[in-house]
Formats: sequence, C-alpha cells, structure tokens
Amino acid sequence: MRMKCTIAYDGHLFNGYQVQPGKRTVQSELEKALAVIHKTDGRVPVISSGRTDSDVHAAGQVIHFDTPLSIPAEKWPFALNALLPDDIAVKTAEIADDGFHARFSAVQKEYRYFVYTEKHPDVFKRHYAYHFAYQLNVQKMREASRHLIGTHDFTSFCAADTAVQDKVRTVYELDWTETGDGLQMRITGNGFLYNMVRIIAGTLLDTGTGKFSPDDVKAMLEAKDREAAGRTAPGHGLYLWSVCYDN
Repeated sequence: MRMKCTIAYDGHLFNGYQVQPGKRTVQSELEKALAVIHKTDGRVPVISSGRTDSDVHAAGQVIHFDTPLSIPAEKWPFALNALLPDDIAVKTAEIADDGFHARFSAVQKEYRYFVYTEKHPDVFKRHYAYHFAYQLNVQKMREASRHLIGTHDFTSFCAADTAVQDKVRTVYELDWTETGDGLQMRITGNGFLYNMVRIIAGTLLDTGTGKFSPDDVKAMLEAKDREAAGRTAPGHGLYLWSVCYDN
C-alpha cells in the first residue's frame, strides 16, 4: 500500500531534507520513525516532492512511502507524530494509487519567502524571516517580477554547480505582499532549479533598493549566466508552501 503524507517542518536545526551520513535531516528522522513502526532494522524509504536545503522550512511538503501494514490512513499522522521530533509534524495522510510519486507526479509547487524589514532585528523571527532593514521600492520589485513570469531558461537564476541540464521552467505567479512588519514573496511554478527561488528573492530585493532596475532583471534572464543575476537570499526565509497534483 502506498501512503501519501503532507508534512511540515522547521528547517532551522536540520541539514536539509535529504539523508546525509552523520547529519540530522528530515528524511532520516522520517525513516527512523517508520522503521520503529514497521519493527525493522532496515530502511523504510521515503520519497519527497523535492529536497530542501539547510534552514529552509516547509508548510506543505509531500512524501510517499510503501507499507505492508494495514493501519488506517487517518491513524498514520498520530503514529508518526508520536515518534517524530517536535520540529517535524505529519499533517495529513491518505492512501495513494500505486502509480503515485511524490516527486514525479507533482504538477505545481508554491514557495513563499518572508522578509522582516523593521529597523532592528527581532530575536523571535531570526530563524524564520530574513531581516532586511533597507528602504524598498516594492513597485519596482513587482515590475521586475513580471519579467520572470512565464516559460524561460532560468540558467541565470540557478546555482552554477547544478548538474541539471534542462533549465527551462514555467513560473505561473510571482508577487510581493506587504505585511505588517515586512514583505512576503509568493511564487508558483511547474518546478524549480537548485537555489532558484532564493536567487530570485535576493535579486528582487536588491532591485527594491535600487541596485538593479526592472529592465536589468529582464537582461539577467536573457543572459543565461549565473554571474549576471543577483545574490542568493538566505535559506531561513524560505518555505515550501504547497505541492499540487493532478487530482
């Protein structure tokens, strides 16, 4: 039986999602809990919609795993949450078709990036929003964002050391919302390259300060060169918000 779960996690104390030898990761904690439930010393593989880096959070990461157990779907969150650390929570669980794949069946993802813009740092937000205490022209940021919507080669907005050859992706929505004490960037697309959202966030924030113009961002995209774009914003402001499937 294939189980599909939606999970949330606080990325601050994790070395990213994916298993790494000798390091604390979200996947390793999930697989450890599943091994206890299945009463096995072996590994119960967990597949996610995609990996997240150190410090990056998730409000709606999706995973799947196969199990021979007949535990009702609604009981899985209780069983797993009883064994998982406090910085991971299983929100929902359901039985999926055998052909469902958390990564390859995904058709759209949404990320959000949170920026705290007050003059002084907030100790309670320091791991959950990027403190950027500079005056920002949000209208210029929105103008620049429009150049990135659509189907493009996002080489300029991808980590230079990525092994992915095809860097064409489609961004459906990209907008900035002003909050009480900062900004929130919301982006949806059919998939994202390594560091793509963080590079977009960093570049658009620097556009807001006047370092770049909206037309500069258009030129960056057309250059297809990582050196042409702006900096990579820190991971702790980024959240994998949701993953959508055909159904």
